[in-house]
Amino acid sequence: MAMDSLIIDEAAQSVAPPSSDIIVVENLWRTYDMGSEQQVQALRGVSLRIKRNEYVAIMGPSGSGKSTLMNLIGCLDTPSEGRYWLNGQLVSELDDDQLARIRNKEIGFVFQTFNLLARATSLHNVELPLIYNGTPAAERIARAKEALADVGLESRMNHKPNELSGGQRQRVAVARALVNHPSIILADEPTGNLDSKTGNEIMALFDTLHSSGNTIVLVTHEPDIAEYAHRVVHIRDGQIFSDEPSKRFK
Repeated sequence: MAMDSLIIDEAAQSVAPPSSDIIVVENLWRTYDMGSEQQVQALRGVSLRIKRNEYVAIMGPSGSGKSTLMNLIGCLDTPSEGRYWLNGQLVSELDDDQLARIRNKEIGFVFQTFNLLARATSLHNVELPLIYNGTPAAERIARAKEALADVGLESRMNHKPNELSGGQRQRVAVARALVNHPSIILADEPTGNLDSKTGNEIMALFDTLHSSGNTIVLVTHEPDIAEYAHRVVHIRDGQIFSDEPSKRFK
């Protein structure tokens, strides 16, 4: 009986991620059926751990599997095999509605194309995640204003996207990602539509966010952008090829 209890305890420990790890990916596979009995293995047994307040870049060429891994980490897709814990919760076995709630609560997204509502002000764009989760109007307006102030855009909160520069639009997108106080900020090619000077300004903003305690996962194919992170994970052919500190922190 004691031996049975020991086995159960050891099994529980093997699947429970340490509290210091906010992202735990264990042997993830993602297979896509392409018809005519053809399958594509986008991910092949990926395992990855990211601690709270880490700043990690995921790199890889087109077709490497980095976008698939990003979609799984962002709860936009589910694995074919394997397990994924986000902030201590096993999310790889949740249904679509549960995943949507996790996305809204736990993840702040920043996309290359900004994904702002064209007819809405900066303030309203930043409010959107709070509208979706039912936050009362007065509270969500106050929090949206605070998030815009955090990215230096308090003076532009009543401007629409077409009245903002590319860098300002991305700052609005960053404020929207921050407004729910998410567990992680997931940035997908955040400088892809920006000139180099503006891109550097956005990456400096991410440095500030990380210094404030945010966990950041950056997906990029640009080596100079990846070097802003403290750790760089290279994906190739659906597998992790390397995982090491960035050159700035070696």
